[in-house]
Amino acid sequence: MESIPALLGAGLLNALQPVNLMMIVLGCAIGLMVGTMPGLGSVNGVAILLPVTFLVPPTAAIIFLAAIYYGAMYGGAISSISLGIPGCSTAVATVFDGRSLAKTGRADRALTAAALASFIGGTISVVLFTLFAPPLAAFALRFGPPEEFALMVLAFSTFIGLGGNDVPKTIFSILIGLVLASVGLDIISGQPRLIFGDISGFLHGVNFLVLAIGVYGIGEMLWTLESTKGKVMVHKVRLSLASMRSNLMDLRSYLGTTALGGLVGYFVGTLPAAGATPASLMSYGLARTFSKKPETFGTGNVAGVAAPEAANNAASTGSMLPMITLGIPGSPTTAILLGGMIIWGLRPGPLLFSEHPDFVWGLIGSLYIANAVTLLINLACIPVFLRVLSVPFTILAPVIYILCVVGGYAPTQTMHDVWLMFAFGIAGYLLRKLNYPVAPVVLAIVLGPLAERSLRQSLLASQGDMMIFVERPISGFCIFCAFALMSYPLLRKLRRRKTN
Repeated sequence: MESIPALLGAGLLNALQPVNLMMIVLGCAIGLMVGTMPGLGSVNGVAILLPVTFLVPPTAAIIFLAAIYYGAMYGGAISSISLGIPGCSTAVATVFDGRSLAKTGRADRALTAAALASFIGGTISVVLFTLFAPPLAAFALRFGPPEEFALMVLAFSTFIGLGGNDVPKTIFSILIGLVLASVGLDIISGQPRLIFGDISGFLHGVNFLVLAIGVYGIGEMLWTLESTKGKVMVHKVRLSLASMRSNLMDLRSYLGTTALGGLVGYFVGTLPAAGATPASLMSYGLARTFSKKPETFGTGNVAGVAAPEAANNAASTGSMLPMITLGIPGSPTTAILLGGMIIWGLRPGPLLFSEHPDFVWGLIGSLYIANAVTLLINLACIPVFLRVLSVPFTILAPVIYILCVVGGYAPTQTMHDVWLMFAFGIAGYLLRKLNYPVAPVVLAIVLGPLAERSLRQSLLASQGDMMIFVERPISGFCIFCAFALMSYPLLRKLRRRKTN
């Protein structure tokens, strides 16, 4: 059996073939555009372009689709920073600090941090994918419903850091998100719940992107119009070689946070059905919890951009691990990739490494190259992205409005979601005026369905015994870490009172 370096070298040479290299560059560029458009995201981009891949060999096809996936992970950060609208669900956490940086004329710093963090997170995940694919796949397979629920509790424990010192308002925001997450059909009985009488549009639940675009698109636009009192607002951002060099050197200040985001993102990405969105939100929460200045998060801390961007790029690679080694998709996008592999006559699983090594290692090699290509495209296009911020807000507001409407309509293609998006926009605006944190609402509606499903499956298996979450080693460890994380800010607050 050949060594990993030899197999990786062969994979890199395969990925550097003219056809494959062209697929990488084209896929990364298309992925950036797809990720930037609100309501599209990697899932729609890969699904729409899947038929095109039948014109090329299977290796070039999956390299192209994987490059789109990679590019879309960064593309969401562009609109999150420049417009305050998350291009896809994985970029919601980037809005928290990225938009604040843009408003204070530091959009170049935010965009540079997002590009570098994406590259570092992607590199960490690809290296881990290369070295530890089989053992990590086996470990992720040990995660049953109790472990998944404990992991969600661990994610919820980071919410306390997102709420600052006003814990009651944070808890209230979390409860609002959990209520919205339970709208639709019951996952066990199939009975409708919280559909407000007989409104059929609520039967499919509250779409996450509709909430996110409403709160951070319409709500942000209303807040900006009120704060500027109708005056023309132009964000003056100057980009020079000196500022670019300074932004690159600033990497040292958030390198640790970026590395943590890459590790968290990769591991969460390997869990089936978890995906990059929970990974980015968990990474943001952990970054704030362990920060020396947690109060700066949400007001323009560059680490708040780096952490989720590193995590979502790492998770995109991590989600390919169970797909390749076990045939279990780790995200909706990899589910489409899995379907494509089956159509191409390839059967995902442990035997894929031995039966089709050229295909597997060509894909792994392409991830290294796509990572570098995406970084170069991102850094080169920063002046173009900054041009958006120089447009007067009186012109930009209608564009944002149109993008919000399109993004609200795209997921389900019903006007119900468009009206719901406007309602969420007004609600987000009112919450902001009352100084309620909006981020926990968004986070709770993402993790709520995952937590409910795992909780109910666990309780059904244990016949209602809650000890199942403590008796199992992995879930018990996650629960312990969750309580430790929730206690850490409180203990720090008590320590500050004693010192004062």
